Amino acid sequence: MQSLCVKSFVGVGSDWVNCMRRKSGNVNVNVVVACGSSKGDPMSVPTSSFVSRTQTYALLKHQMEVAAKSEDYKEAARIRDSLKLFEDEEPVLRLTRLLNEAVADQRFQDAARYRDELKKVAPHSLLKCSSEATTLGIKVQVRSVYIESRSQPSKGLYFFAYRIRITNNSDQPVQLLKRHWIITDANGKTENVRGIGVVGEQPTILPGTSFEYSSACPLSTPSGRMEGDFEMIHVDRVNSRSFNAAIAPFSLAMLGDDGSTA
Repeated sequence: MQSLCVKSFVGVGSDWVNCMRRKSGNVNVNVVVACGSSKGDPMSVPTSSFVSRTQTYALLKHQMEVAAKSEDYKEAARIRDSLKLFEDEEPVLRLTRLLNEAVADQRFQDAARYRDELKKVAPHSLLKCSSEATTLGIKVQVRSVYIESRSQPSKGLYFFAYRIRITNNSDQPVQLLKRHWIITDANGKTENVRGIGVVGEQPTILPGTSFEYSSACPLSTPSGRMEGDFEMIHVDRVNSRSFNAAIAPFSLAMLGDDGSTA
């Protein structure tokens, strides 16, 4: 991986679970957060919450893609128009689109206004699909992406892959001992996941080198967030105490950072 700021994963597909690797307490942390169903009218679907509306939006996007693939262009066009109406009616989707358009057009005063409005109605929507944090010289970069081929929105199943790069910018080798994830879905349901190492390994990372791996997370909602930490230890120190390298919060989002599906 050349950069964690890329807009999508390369080669993510049926073999997305295969992990690609390249090996070469309380502490101060510096964090930088980046970055077939019914054809009825979408407004007839219950929309008591943003979660249900986003699920409806996901279903409509899926229906449009299915119609286009089956060359039912009339139906695809009808759903496209419904999606536009849906975006106009849903404040978060509308403001996100307006924010992206304002940034692209360099209308930064408008962009600032839309961002402030988003902060009021949905503060978590501003969380990006990438993040970066550095703890004692250990930099952890993450990028997530929605896996449409593994998701079934009609059944409430959304799959997200994420790729992690851990770079040792310190002058001492470290070993990754354990992982801890805090996973929160769009309904606010939180799950803590702990385990030994990552992808079956407890890698030792030498100074100036990196370790990368890919994994995935299923959700029952079309968006969520993840954060956590890796327990590390300096392997060249006798009786060394472990420390936690932070994983800054990042978004799991079906729509991605630019408001479109992957």
